[in-house]
Amino acid sequence: MSPQAILTAFSTIVVREIRRFTRIWAQTLLPPAVTMTLYFIIFGNLIGSRIGEMGGFDYMAFIVPGLIMMAVITNSYSNVVSSFFSMKFQRSIEELLVSPVPNWVILAGYVTGGMARGLGIGLIVTLLSLAFTRLSIHSVPMMVLTVFLTSALFSLGGFINAMLATKFDDISIVPTFVLTPLTYLGGVFYSIDMLPAFWQGVSMANPILYMVNGFRYGILGVSDVNPFVSLGMILVFIAILAFISMKMLARGKGIRH
Repeated sequence: MSPQAILTAFSTIVVREIRRFTRIWAQTLLPPAVTMTLYFIIFGNLIGSRIGEMGGFDYMAFIVPGLIMMAVITNSYSNVVSSFFSMKFQRSIEELLVSPVPNWVILAGYVTGGMARGLGIGLIVTLLSLAFTRLSIHSVPMMVLTVFLTSALFSLGGFINAMLATKFDDISIVPTFVLTPLTYLGGVFYSIDMLPAFWQGVSMANPILYMVNGFRYGILGVSDVNPFVSLGMILVFIAILAFISMKMLARGKGIRH
């Protein structure tokens, strides 16, 4: 395919994905905003006022980066897994696979669409947080890199989940039993310095810990782990998941029956 044809194919997939979640904004954009507002009110205002400071900041400011990242992770993942599996279920994905569009363009289009929703929700949550606390950005490059790379990583994860899923129940297993526990135990609501040494070591095996702390460092300038290690971990995971996704697409695993 010519570069112009590749660009057209890529932009078509991305625009379709963006129109898909913006058309049903009451189901895709509004619920996360309401949920995060409740987190701000309950954990930030009501409970946070009793906790006091954490990491040198008031509790509300401390949890805001984690809540933003939690919204980005959840929505980047869910957008790709639901969209791609729906096309699988309707058998319309086969038309795309038999076209001359390269597999990497298909993958990039879906990942970019997932990132658009995840980052859009992240921006909404950030604006909502300003009604509850004042944020001063410590490092714009670190903040932007972390949130963009994390969104891409979980979009890839959603793509793999959609490839492997055989029924609609399968696309809810990973968010319920993997993403949610890892996110809540990833330092969103606390610093791992509060944990005993053993549990600090266990927490270091949680990949989401690095993403939350990398983003928190970008905003507040504090982190439980080295921020450059966080970026390195995210890049490694992206490379692994991208490789797996391309291999699965090349083999048509879970698509062609």
